[in-house]
Amino acid sequence: MSGQTWLVLGASSAIARAFARLAARRGDGVILAGRDREDLETLAKDLTVRGAASAHVLRFDALDMAAHGDFARDCRRLAPGRLSVFLAFASMDDQASVDAEPDLALATINAGFTGAVSVLHRLAPELEAQEGGHVIALGSVAGDRGRRKNYVYGAAKAGLHTYLQGLRARLLRHGVTVTTVKPGFVDTAMTFGRPGLFLVATPRAVAEAALVAALKHRDEVYAPRFWALIMLIIKLIPERVMKRLDI
Repeated sequence: MSGQTWLVLGASSAIARAFARLAARRGDGVILAGRDREDLETLAKDLTVRGAASAHVLRFDALDMAAHGDFARDCRRLAPGRLSVFLAFASMDDQASVDAEPDLALATINAGFTGAVSVLHRLAPELEAQEGGHVIALGSVAGDRGRRKNYVYGAAKAGLHTYLQGLRARLLRHGVTVTTVKPGFVDTAMTFGRPGLFLVATPRAVAEAALVAALKHRDEVYAPRFWALIMLIIKLIPERVMKRLDI
């Protein structure tokens, strides 16, 4: 057993479930946090069979920010050793629906950015006090460049990327690494049935890339890695051209 416990935020998502299983195989403890407690209780039993040192379930709602302070303290109580964090929640409606309903735009920003900042900022003092650990947060290639077809979701991820850069600098002196993972298209419920997807990765492949990057103390990683080149090309497209592209 490693003496490390991973807090998995948004634990019902496909990538989070894959990551939790990887942590269990390492003998780490796992705290599954999400809204569907019944689903997570079933997953916790599975993780115990797979070798997890411990498997706990906590209710977590990214939008219930008033509860995040108590939630952070509960996480510390359930992690007797070193606490690390894997953040994997977001909201992504199709852009046409978001453009037609402004409240969906706010919900996307609140789930993908504001809620993430709220919980990570409350966990930060706990991480500082233990002088070590990891934070892994799922960003997105969508946050690298504003595009017509998902600019609100991309804005939430861009904000998260910038926040993580600052959090990385804050926690560095306390021995805590902060890794931003930028997946491309992933085969999950969030992307199911969406047109125009290509080079789709599996949730397990993204989870494995995230864990390896954190253990190597990487600041940022694209998953799969070829997205680094794709996004470099996209970022080099002049704005006068980019705004006319139907992407």
